Amino acid sequence: MGNPAFSHEFGTAAGQHGMTQSILVTGGAGYVGSHACKALAAAGYRPVVYDNLSRGHSEAVRWGPLVEGDLHDAPRFTAALRTHQITAVMHFAAFAYVGESMTNAETYYRNNVGGTLALLAGMRDAAVPTIVFSSTCAVYGVPDRLPIVETTAKGPLNPYGETKLTIERALHWYNQSYDLRFAALRYFNAAGADPDGEIGEDHEPEPHLIPRVLRAGLGTGEPVEIYGTDYATPDGTAVRDYIHVTDLADAHVRALGYLAAGGESGALNLGTSQGISVRQVIAAVERIAGRPVPFRETGRRPGDPPELVADPTLARTRLDWQPRYSDLDTIIRTALAWEHRAGRRQP
Repeated sequence: MGNPAFSHEFGTAAGQHGMTQSILVTGGAGYVGSHACKALAAAGYRPVVYDNLSRGHSEAVRWGPLVEGDLHDAPRFTAALRTHQITAVMHFAAFAYVGESMTNAETYYRNNVGGTLALLAGMRDAAVPTIVFSSTCAVYGVPDRLPIVETTAKGPLNPYGETKLTIERALHWYNQSYDLRFAALRYFNAAGADPDGEIGEDHEPEPHLIPRVLRAGLGTGEPVEIYGTDYATPDGTAVRDYIHVTDLADAHVRALGYLAAGGESGALNLGTSQGISVRQVIAAVERIAGRPVPFRETGRRPGDPPELVADPTLARTRLDWQPRYSDLDTIIRTALAWEHRAGRRQP
């Protein structure tokens, strides 16, 4: 019948006895994790951030306590679960740079796979039955069809995607062995910033296209590099499906409620079904920011598929989820406002 450590259910954000549920958010000081904390608090949960701050920022932890710690520190992690009476985990703590993973595979396996297996052991120890896992469209590699559905063949092109797929498979078997309830949310390209301006994207170095294009246009960053102009796409540049980080956060909260209500464990795509090319992003930034964007054309980057576009039907159906901020103009406007407000950029 599986391990009883994972057998108990939990209800709404208020819990069974009127107490606010505490959700452990690993990597909650990072980009998507911090937005998820804000969404959790708005939904009535208490987000408890567990982060080693190697890539996150303590100032992004605003909606609940911060426990500074590493997933490989088993006693500290399990103590955090017990002390804060955690009922579910949202797991964002991972390295997520495709290029870096191609040159440093061991770091990605040690952190993304080893760290998550340690997390799952801690959850079993503390009898925490539910996890919402931050996965990625990188599990698909070059898809054999577009848009991509959850059953599309998996063939990661880089260690980042491979480590995420490894954990998805582990979650499947932990569900069979121990009754672990899980949602693996495969996001496409996270973008934008909190519409209220409280948090946003702050990576160093910055790997994502939209902030790099914005900084190139504002004169606060280098000319943006276009990796590959000879793809079999309408304008020759890579095509991606951009999803606003606030919409991603909303989907995570909905996934938590879905699992609590007895919903089926499994993987869900989070995207918009709209593909946008690198050149289209540059043109939109020039239009919205009113600045020319200097760029350099260069060769394709190892590990990059030509086109990734989601079919998000399953997430919309199961989670009653509808992206509200994910049109390109809103993504760029919120990201531009964050660049100005964060004080790092000149208006």
